[in-house]
Amino acid sequence: MSDFEAFYRGTAPRLMRFAYGLTGGLAEAQDFTQEAYARAWQRWASLQRYDNPEAWLRLVVTRLATDWWRRLTVRRSADLPDPPNVPPPDEELMTVVAALKTLPIDQRRALAMHYLLDQPVAEIAVELSVPVNTVKSWLARGRAGLATALGERSHVN
Repeated sequence: MSDFEAFYRGTAPRLMRFAYGLTGGLAEAQDFTQEAYARAWQRWASLQRYDNPEAWLRLVVTRLATDWWRRLTVRRSADLPDPPNVPPPDEELMTVVAALKTLPIDQRRALAMHYLLDQPVAEIAVELSVPVNTVKSWLARGRAGLATALGERSHVN
């Protein structure tokens, strides 16, 4: 067993408890402990000559935890604007969207671009790299499919 492995086995449970005590969170404690040992491994040649290498690990964990708490405090104290009050979609819109989901993607996309974005058929054809008649076909089939889907829904309700 290497010196580092023996050091790790002898100190890891204590360092983990220490990190947990600082953070109050198991995930953070595990992350900070792992990071401290990764740093120790990189510096093991010099660190093993310290009087108390475990104290160095505790210092690393303390700094990681302090930085973590600072970031949390800054995030919590940031003066974020209130989210805009957006009313929920009305029932009709939700019904139409549910009906749209039953259509093939090409028809759905053509209907959305034409009716929701007010794009003319020619622009849709250019954007989708298809002939104008293909877009017209998608729109016609999409409207028929939408009518069928909405008709079925009105019979269910």
